Amino acid sequence: MASTSSGKHPMYRGIRCRSGKWVSEIREPRKTTRIWLGTYPTPEMAAAAYDVAVLALKGSEAVVNFPSSVASYALPASPSSEDIRKAAAAAASRKRAETKSENNLGTGHHHQAKNEEMTIEEYVDEDVFFNLPNLLVDMAEGLLVSPPRISSTPSDDLPENSHEESLWSF
Repeated sequence: MASTSSGKHPMYRGIRCRSGKWVSEIREPRKTTRIWLGTYPTPEMAAAAYDVAVLALKGSEAVVNFPSSVASYALPASPSSEDIRKAAAAAASRKRAETKSENNLGTGHHHQAKNEEMTIEEYVDEDVFFNLPNLLVDMAEGLLVSPPRISSTPSDDLPENSHEESLWSF
């Protein structure tokens, strides 16, 4: 599906399109902070990541994108943002595998025994890997650090210690 002009997906909650990829994030309840769930190649993967996070934060009353998949989601071990992010990535990988298997069944491809031995490639979120969600915060903190002091020995600055002709002696 195409995205709207705001980047939000017209069908799925909690995702938006950014530079041709789909990103997912969720606001923590009663806080101004957000949990970055990742960047994904398909809207379905981003929506599955959002589903896990919203279930972890809001419980069974949460509105999810894929109600039929709720039972298959592995919920995070704790309500920490790190655990939610890991569970969201796992749900996105599972959704990718489901989508691939549905596409293969629909086109009539049959898996043989040697294909079953192959492992499903795991999706790696580059933004989290390179810590990009915190990039702007880190840059702002870097601006608050005072520059290092240049320490020169006082004897080097004295004109009488200079072995060259002074520019100011005219």
